[in-house]
Amino acid sequence: MTSQYILLVKNARQVVQVASNKELWLSGRDMAFPVTLEEQDGPYSLLVGTDGLVKDIGKASVLTEKYKDAKFEQTIDADGLCVLPGFVDSHTHPVWAGDRVQEFAMKLAGATYMDIHKKGGGIHYTVECTRKADEDELFQSLKERLLQMVRAGSTLVECKSGYGLDCETETKMLQVIERARREMTVDISSTYCGAHAVPKGNTADEAAYDVINVQLPSIKKRMMSGELHVDNIDVFCEKGVFDINQSKEILKAGKQMGLQINFHGEELNRLHSAEMGAEMGAKAISHLEEVSKEGIQAMAKSGSAAVLLPTTAYNLKLPIPPARKMIEEGVIVALGTDFNPNAYCLAMPLVMNLACVTLKMSMPEALVAATLNSAFALGVSETHGSLEVGKVGNIVLLEAPSWEHLIYQMGCHNQIIHTVCWRGEVVYSKASTGTN
Repeated sequence: MTSQYILLVKNARQVVQVASNKELWLSGRDMAFPVTLEEQDGPYSLLVGTDGLVKDIGKASVLTEKYKDAKFEQTIDADGLCVLPGFVDSHTHPVWAGDRVQEFAMKLAGATYMDIHKKGGGIHYTVECTRKADEDELFQSLKERLLQMVRAGSTLVECKSGYGLDCETETKMLQVIERARREMTVDISSTYCGAHAVPKGNTADEAAYDVINVQLPSIKKRMMSGELHVDNIDVFCEKGVFDINQSKEILKAGKQMGLQINFHGEELNRLHSAEMGAEMGAKAISHLEEVSKEGIQAMAKSGSAAVLLPTTAYNLKLPIPPARKMIEEGVIVALGTDFNPNAYCLAMPLVMNLACVTLKMSMPEALVAATLNSAFALGVSETHGSLEVGKVGNIVLLEAPSWEHLIYQMGCHNQIIHTVCWRGEVVYSKASTGTN
């Protein structure tokens, strides 16, 4: 008899579904109350079908009887373990060559992000190294970074281009992301970020023209042929990079070819890009350290998610984004690692801890922001971000008395994370060396 089920997780002490009524996001006060099946009413079991989707969740005793004749390709005895949805990292820059460890010392000595940028460091240095690297070299480094993210519980990762700044290298980066999407056991949301900086020797107007009239048409052609799958359009809307009007035209061009607007805004200076993005129907806006009260209200009204990146504010010593104000106003708040050479963090559990300590979010709010709301920021919360029947079986099992220990025990996620499953397949287990 052929098995209908790829995985049975049985006898868990706690299952945090996050949502249970097909909510696409949680905002405001609802963020503080993710749906949790508690130990006193359990234990609980969860089934994933061979299609990778959750088929049932409930009391272990009930499911044991209900599926007594079923066959399972794999069974995990989760006695004493806690079960969470896989984390969704909604903002990363994981494709690049070289490193910028020397810049960390410069920042510690007082140099700002833009000081380093103007001296040819920062993005420009990474662009130089990435242009020289071949596709296989970039893929191998991306593969290792994604594996580390999976080991830290991330099962859906947004991956940006943006260290090419020309058609050839941006395409090379997107091809590397596409290869990972097809070959690796992790879900990927692909973002074109050719407007990440102004290339040396060009003006911002010239760079914007190249993005709109050269790079995007080339990418569109590759998407139509099936060579590439790209989900989002990004631009670094910032003083000294791309201004409001240039950014708006770039985002408009991406939207016209079917890409979701998901961009960098209000990081170092207040340009009112949050208001602009909300007006354009942006799916998400990242950073927002300098967002205005009006920008927050516009995002709450439009339903544009705020992707907050506490590692960046921490590393660059920036003002923290006003997370509490956003939550109070009803903005859909999400989290991301912002993994890049300037903020080298691959672990969403650490980001959740920073969100609690620096952004003053509660632990339940941080969990919602790292799962369902991050999935919403990528336009996939119908299928990802919570443990519900019909959604993908992306699961993290924790070896802890309660799920909060993942945040509480700062930097100990490698010890606490017991197993990670992607679409019902075990892709990491602390008990073995077998990963994807």
